[in-house]
Amino acid sequence: MIGRRLRQLRLARGLSLEALVAAIGGVVTKQSLSKYEQGKTTPSPVVLNRLAEALEVKAAYLWSEPNIRVEFLAYRKGSALLKGEQARVEGLVAEGLETRVHLQQLLGQGNEFNLPVQMFAIEKLEDTEKAATELRHQWQLGLDPIANVTDVLERHFVHVLEIDAAEKFDGISAVAYDDSEQKRSAAVVTRRGVPGERQRLSLAHELGHLVLKIPETVDQETAAFRFGATFLAPATLVRQEVGRKRAFIQSQELMLLKRQYGMSIQALLRRLRDLEIITESYYRQWCVDINRLQWRRREPLEMPPEQPQWMRRSVLHALAEGLISQEDAAAMTGETMQGELALPIIERRSFMKLPLEERRRILAEQAEKLTTYYAQDSEWREMEAGDLVEY
Repeated sequence: MIGRRLRQLRLARGLSLEALVAAIGGVVTKQSLSKYEQGKTTPSPVVLNRLAEALEVKAAYLWSEPNIRVEFLAYRKGSALLKGEQARVEGLVAEGLETRVHLQQLLGQGNEFNLPVQMFAIEKLEDTEKAATELRHQWQLGLDPIANVTDVLERHFVHVLEIDAAEKFDGISAVAYDDSEQKRSAAVVTRRGVPGERQRLSLAHELGHLVLKIPETVDQETAAFRFGATFLAPATLVRQEVGRKRAFIQSQELMLLKRQYGMSIQALLRRLRDLEIITESYYRQWCVDINRLQWRRREPLEMPPEQPQWMRRSVLHALAEGLISQEDAAAMTGETMQGELALPIIERRSFMKLPLEERRRILAEQAEKLTTYYAQDSEWREMEAGDLVEY
């Protein structure tokens, strides 16, 4: 048990065996650590505490049995991640998902995950359009542009994880299963720091990997991209807004569409080509212009990335209910959960004496205020960014 935990955490922290030996002051050798990870020997209490401190967890955590099994879906072709970097990413995702499933269970949300994992079987690329439309229908999203993709995913327990990773890492998706092999949650993972328009399509792309069952005759990445683009920009709405056939389209119109759908200009042009609104030759002409304008990596009207809120909101909920300690909350979020967010001890005791429904009502009101604040702040930053440049 310790071996599995030790290896997962070491890889998640990006540490080699030699680096972990150095981090614990050389109290054991690299060979000893390797034996711990293989389950051949067990560290002494002193070494265990040193390891826990170096890995930034409680010693008891190293003894605990993982409450989930994480299944990773395919990495994108051409990601070319080194083996060590791939192991680090998978360790971070497994750790993050385990924490989130634990919170779901604490908050009584353990059975609310109903994502149709690889349930949309497709035979050809065009079938992805129907799959994305059906999922929007199941989630009651209608056909309007999605204001916040991250919020939509988190409301359905598809957790959005941002990680620091090499530029070659585009994303990955994973599913968490409990001991009875029931699906409990999923994760879509993106690299921290990418522009919002790229982040949104990457999240929708990984959602495609989660829900599509793709045969070998169809390219997985192309299918996932088509699904993601359809999820963000349904064909019916795009044709209403842009028209069924266009000979020309100006950059100013593309920038308006970019703000409306939250997609990059490059992704929008490909969407118009896939829907045969513009021709293949006109699409290629635009690709040449994008290179000439140096928009391949950085486009005008760059959007701020969306910020996941489920984890922090759920930690505050569990903390207020007395389900976790402030120390646990700090470990989960990486921040000190004190100050104006923590009730004084007398108020906290009074609060905990209230009926459960009353406590939930108060917490719901506080959560709504926080959500409104973040939404207004995000809207203000988007308006401010949009006013910087006129095209």
